[in-house]
Amino acid sequence: MITNEIDKIEKDLTLICSNIPVNEQATLDILCHDSDGQLVIVQLSVNEDDVVLLHGLQSLDYIDKFKSFLKATYNKHKIDDEAKPRLILIAPRFSGALRLAVEGMKGIRIDLYEWEYLKLGDHKGLRLQPIFTWAPAEKSKEKEEKPVEKKREPKLVKKKEPAPTLEKKEEPEPESPKKPELPEEEIPQFPPPPEKPEEEKSFKPKKEEPPKRKLKLF
Repeated sequence: MITNEIDKIEKDLTLICSNIPVNEQATLDILCHDSDGQLVIVQLSVNEDDVVLLHGLQSLDYIDKFKSFLKATYNKHKIDDEAKPRLILIAPRFSGALRLAVEGMKGIRIDLYEWEYLKLGDHKGLRLQPIFTWAPAEKSKEKEEKPVEKKREPKLVKKKEPAPTLEKKEEPEPESPKKPELPEEEIPQFPPPPEKPEEEKSFKPKKEEPPKRKLKLF
């Protein structure tokens, strides 16, 4: 059912082959490529089983080694043998341990989809729900396109304002009480003291003149 409707997983997926034996225990379920030519491995499981991740990693390593051979064998398909293959796991449920393992992996893209079989009258099929995906197909195309270089305009450099610092305010010292001052208008003006006579100014006592004698007339 999935091979017949492979585009339900992602748009522009092209089926290459299926049921490829990898080793005695693992089998690659579906091999396809996307619109960019990147090889995509789809590993299926009919129940919740963490072994699906182990088989998927084994298939991923196997295809990565022989991607140049696959390009020559399936020359009708536009396969990019330089891009590293990616993995899609499809199961009815995933354990918490498997989800944490996939999210913690670096350098390997692994997407998780849960499937559910639905039947309504004569209609039946699988409903796929993405549980963990690295990036939608449309966004991945935008990332691969080279961005158009824009002319850089000079930017105004803003001066950094110094960070406000908390300073202790010095408390003013208590001022000594000042004597009340009268305004100039209210200051009483006293008359100047009278000047002393000239006699009092000099400290030297004056000589007393002898009394004049009166002449008697005969």
